[in-house]
Amino acid sequence: MTNNNPIGLFDSGIGGTSIWKEIHQLLPDEDTIYLADSKNAPYGQKSKDEIIALSFKNTEFLLNQNCKIIVVACNTATTNAIKELRAKYDVPFIGIEPAIKPAALHSKTQKIGILATKGTLNSELFYKNVEQFQDIEIIEQIGYGLVELIENGKINSYDMKDLLNKYLRPMITSNIDYLVLGCSHYPYLIPQIKKILPEHIKIIDSGEAVAKQTKKIVNEKVGFRAIATESRQQFFTNTNPKVLIDILGKDFKVEEKDF
Repeated sequence: MTNNNPIGLFDSGIGGTSIWKEIHQLLPDEDTIYLADSKNAPYGQKSKDEIIALSFKNTEFLLNQNCKIIVVACNTATTNAIKELRAKYDVPFIGIEPAIKPAALHSKTQKIGILATKGTLNSELFYKNVEQFQDIEIIEQIGYGLVELIENGKINSYDMKDLLNKYLRPMITSNIDYLVLGCSHYPYLIPQIKKILPEHIKIIDSGEAVAKQTKKIVNEKVGFRAIATESRQQFFTNTNPKVLIDILGKDFKVEEKDF
């Protein structure tokens, strides 16, 4: 079974490019379309109904581009809207959730930290995931302000360093040995986070697992692209494309489009 239609991805901004990079690395011959809804970032402070409406809007944009599968490259949109998306649209969806399970299973101190948005931490899906690990202490921290700084190209700013110190120091004091990143924007902060965390604390994000699941579902349900030409990678944003270009590099073209 072959299918030359593209893989679609959307996020509340540039963060989901961390997921796109993992998928592109694993499936370099597939066409992809990435949608950055930066105008509405961050999703983490919005109501469930708003997040669902934005997820519908993004999905319809990608379906209009004939996407064969859609990756919700946003923890907040996954935890709040994936059920509704699967009920409404006849296309496979891949979600992204905080990787609590591997952290909980491997923790020696029985204490793990999770840095995520308010929308993810307050969601029903997140609560169900956490409930499975009653004997693990999970120290939750909402990453207020982090997405906004990333979206404004201020990853290495003093404000970012200050916020990360404020959020991570109590976790270190609590003796965590795993930090779970529960937002697709946050992998871009790993170099900054590593400067704060002791070496023994491992950082986990969902990118690689999402890429493997995407490959599996493409294989089982929709089919891979028949390779005849070089794959095409398209990026759309509804705000200034500069930050997205800075993250991706000059080899990729970003189109600004109102959606």
